[in-house]
Amino acid sequence: MAEFRKILIANRGEIAIRVMRAANEMGKKTVAVYAEEDKLGLHRFKADEAYRIGEGLSPVGAYLSIPEIIRVAKMSGADAIHPGYGLLSENPDFVEACDAAGITFIGPKAATMRALGDKASARQVAIAAGVPVIPATEVLGDDMALVAKQAAEVGYPLMLKASWGGGGRGMRPINSEAELADKVREGRREAEAAFGNGEGYLEKMIQRARHVEVQILGDKHGEIYHLYERDCSVQRRNQKVVERAPAPYLTEAQRKEVCALGRKICAHVGYECAGTVEFLMDMEDEKFYFIEVNPRVQVEHTVTEEVTGIDIVQAQIRIAEGKTLAEATGAPSQADITLSGHAIQCRVTTEDPQNNFIPDYGRITAYRSATGMGIRLDGGTAYAGGVITRYYDSLLVKVTAWAQTPEAAIKRMDRALREFRIRGVSTNIAFVENLLKHPTFLDNTYTTKFIDTTPELMNFKKRRDRATKILTYIADITVNGHPETAGRPVPMSDLRTPKPPALRAEPQMGTRNLLEQKGPQAVADWMQAQRKLLITDTTMRDGHQSLLATRMRSIDMIRVAPAYAANLGGLFSVECWGGATFDVAYRFLQECPWQRLRDIRAGMPNVMTQMLLRASNGVGYANYPDNVVQAFVKQAAETGVDVFRVFDSLNWVENMRVAMDAVVETNKVCEGTICYTGDLLNPDRAKYDLKYYVSMGKELKAAGAHVLGLKDMAGLLKPAAARVLVKALKEEVGLPIHFHTHDTAGIACATILAAAEAGVDAVDCAMDALSGNTSQATLGTIVEALAHTDRDTGLDIKAIREISNYWETVRGHYAAFESGLQAPASEVYLHEMPGGQFTNLKAQARSLGLEERWHEVAQTYSDVNQMFGDIVKVTPSSKVVGDMALMMVSQGLNRAQVEDPSVEVVFPDSVVDMLRGNLGQPHGGWPQAIITKVLKGETPITTRPGAYLPPVDMEAMRTKLAADLASGAEEPDEETVDAEDLNGYLMYPKVFMDYRARHRIYGPVRTLPTRTFFYGMEPGEEITAEIDPGKTLEIRLQAVAETTDDGDVKVFFELNGQPRVVRVPNRAIKAKTAARPKAVEGNPSHVGAPTPGAIATVCVSVGQKVNAGDLLLTIEAMKMETGLHADRAAVVKAVHVAPGTQIDAKDLLIELE
Repeated sequence: MAEFRKILIANRGEIAIRVMRAANEMGKKTVAVYAEEDKLGLHRFKADEAYRIGEGLSPVGAYLSIPEIIRVAKMSGADAIHPGYGLLSENPDFVEACDAAGITFIGPKAATMRALGDKASARQVAIAAGVPVIPATEVLGDDMALVAKQAAEVGYPLMLKASWGGGGRGMRPINSEAELADKVREGRREAEAAFGNGEGYLEKMIQRARHVEVQILGDKHGEIYHLYERDCSVQRRNQKVVERAPAPYLTEAQRKEVCALGRKICAHVGYECAGTVEFLMDMEDEKFYFIEVNPRVQVEHTVTEEVTGIDIVQAQIRIAEGKTLAEATGAPSQADITLSGHAIQCRVTTEDPQNNFIPDYGRITAYRSATGMGIRLDGGTAYAGGVITRYYDSLLVKVTAWAQTPEAAIKRMDRALREFRIRGVSTNIAFVENLLKHPTFLDNTYTTKFIDTTPELMNFKKRRDRATKILTYIADITVNGHPETAGRPVPMSDLRTPKPPALRAEPQMGTRNLLEQKGPQAVADWMQAQRKLLITDTTMRDGHQSLLATRMRSIDMIRVAPAYAANLGGLFSVECWGGATFDVAYRFLQECPWQRLRDIRAGMPNVMTQMLLRASNGVGYANYPDNVVQAFVKQAAETGVDVFRVFDSLNWVENMRVAMDAVVETNKVCEGTICYTGDLLNPDRAKYDLKYYVSMGKELKAAGAHVLGLKDMAGLLKPAAARVLVKALKEEVGLPIHFHTHDTAGIACATILAAAEAGVDAVDCAMDALSGNTSQATLGTIVEALAHTDRDTGLDIKAIREISNYWETVRGHYAAFESGLQAPASEVYLHEMPGGQFTNLKAQARSLGLEERWHEVAQTYSDVNQMFGDIVKVTPSSKVVGDMALMMVSQGLNRAQVEDPSVEVVFPDSVVDMLRGNLGQPHGGWPQAIITKVLKGETPITTRPGAYLPPVDMEAMRTKLAADLASGAEEPDEETVDAEDLNGYLMYPKVFMDYRARHRIYGPVRTLPTRTFFYGMEPGEEITAEIDPGKTLEIRLQAVAETTDDGDVKVFFELNGQPRVVRVPNRAIKAKTAARPKAVEGNPSHVGAPTPGAIATVCVSVGQKVNAGDLLLTIEAMKMETGLHADRAAVVKAVHVAPGTQIDAKDLLIELE
């Protein structure tokens, strides 16, 4: 018989490509066929010729159309057809059609296929050949009464099997007569759809079975070889998942037995070409029972090829050409076919294990496969950009691993699967990885029900896919911009990437080493015993909080931490945590503040880290239960804080004790802090005199402070007053003094030098590039000023300037957040705003449209302070004053109107909360008039508010948080809750949850360069992002497409040299909706928005009755939350907003009637 010149492959996908490769190696031309829905299938492009078939037919129907395939074979001049597996591969009508057309069918003869391809008739052949079979019925008819009788004769449980085809289709377990009829009909429908024939029969179900199959080759000369056996026991719903060769649990005698049985049944019918004889092995008696013959090449033929070295597909072709088995296989006899090593095959599919293995469809956005020694890949349409349609099998690629032992083959397969990166569609890879590690699989005790009865196989972590998430973020910012930088100045285009100075030496012994070795009291004693002026660098906390609205990102701090350790190890401490930085990290910078602390601590092991702790307010803006504060302090100490600067926003020591005790218990430095306000030497401001400060200092010492902090948060302390105050505190309190001030008025350096003369032990400064104005005094200037004096700091001025140069470059990336303050301002003595609040309040004012009225805001801030009784103003009390000032300016109210009992005023919630006593008590108490107006007769508390707050059940809260995270997550297993998360949540529940929700979408964006984080990328730009130590992403933006009609934009990247396409919405296009109606001025039924912002909560619904004073809703603008209350009894007619709705001033929110 002549050799074939051209072979048509009547199949698609992976097996079509497999046959093409075999034919190509043999020098034969190939022809592909494809349905319209499969026109992008890779098999089409691998062939020498490809033709569309099945016009007007279904996607699968096209491949089942015998006339169409014969038509193309004739048209293309193919002299043979290979059917692959599935589809028409087991249809004897197809074989006869090929014969009639004069085209060779590469497979068994039609008569053989009828005898063996039909499972029922194959059973009769097995019986005739003397091969054991499982008790079963004949082919079932339509008479359900007769079917029930047949089933009862065999005995339950039963397995329904399709007579034609395989792959688990048409199979159904049937446990009782009650489900018999339904299961039979279901199976028939499935078999009809899959194979075009719904015939089936019932077979006795063996409860603990293994699935063993024997690979057979037979030629036209009466010779039959077996290529040994495969284990296919690992199945899910009768669909094979993992295949192995040889079966690792068989003895040599069992192997000979089952191979002989397989060869025997095929010899009985004179089998030609490749086929597989399948057996069940009963694990109880270890006997083999014939199941069926698959008269075709199997999906899992690859493992047999790997252990025998025989190309089964090429052998099929040669047998069809009339060659002997010796010529087809290269093995002169059965004895020459030997086993070498062990092989295992896993099928990578687009089935989603977390969604009941439902096949996933869509475009593959990234595809990186495995390779290396002993790995073989047989794939279909598996490449980046490939589209997986809903019409065909979910198989992406078959992975085959070979090694000398079963254990080594499993490890090699596991390694290969972990190398895969497939994005855009779900896959079963993580599930298969889990399976390969399961003890039952590893010890070979698994049965065919292993997967279906082992639910823990579903307990796996999905891959985090951080790269795709990061690309999505970059694409989003590139297309839509960052909401924080909209309309703000942009950095210079030629700005360099910040590069920290070189490390000069190994880190020297520093203050943290002293703390670790001898404890906090030794640190305090050392401070007083030496003469150097000790310096704390505030750049990483108060410096950027004061100048850049707290927007500095962790990456810019962590990068320079080792330079501090190596080059400035003589610093007293580095303030890098707490205050507003905590919630801003979550809220605006999309990063974890605990991670920041951990990474800075790791990079700077010898210098103490310092945080700002708002005593009973933690790092929040309200009082927390005592155990929440205690837990927070404990966790902060464990994660990396060494010095806790503890203060109370009203200087009430009673409110500080719980936090101070918690710090002392951690064996860290407790810096009990006095907040300075007023004007010490001004007799007209006698409320805060020297006696007041000394008395408070003594209270703090008695409360356990190791160090006395003097916090001049607004920069109000003047040099002459500093001399007096520091001298008195040193003499009368006896603790080392740590002085903090701001340079808002331009006098901070003079005040520090005066304090140094008076004996202050440590002072706060900021690196030169982030000093001055609302920040701290210039660190380099203080060092130079004290050089060669008895208070010489001992710090290297060159190292300071090098680090300052780094910060100068960093600052350039935050141009959008500069306060706009061009010079120092004596106005600070009017408004007395803390430096850190100054820029935040300006940002709030800008968001409310009050930027041009800033000086009016400043004056009103001063008026509010006096209205509240001249209080200490520091977060959170300063925030309350700011909330009130912004509300008054935006609504055109002055102090007299607010204090007038006849003028109705809706006070911000923060004001009401403070005057209720929930922040504590100020020196001298609150003015009665304002309490009466704000509280409307409610009695405030005058004792420590924390004493009234019940403790939080930490474990219950942890459980609730874990459940809340899991309920909103696509990947619940990743939503773990550690102690840091819990403490962050307790401080800011909504902010934390919002952060985690964004993190699920965008991944670890903290690793991005700052310019990219805020501004996205330009086409052609390249960046590097290190998502884990030593794990780096190389990202290049190639192009940004035009917005489509549906408002989406395609953004084209290269990720580590591989193309990626990300689709994001253009929000400016998608958000074009009808304008919101406005409240009609003077209409008492309209409740309008007093300020722009976002709806935080809606407390009423349509039809609800409300009384005067009832809360209707709350509005959030920046960090200020305002409640709107009903001014009369009414019924809610309409609610026009929902939580999260963005609103403008005067928008109609609620209608009353």
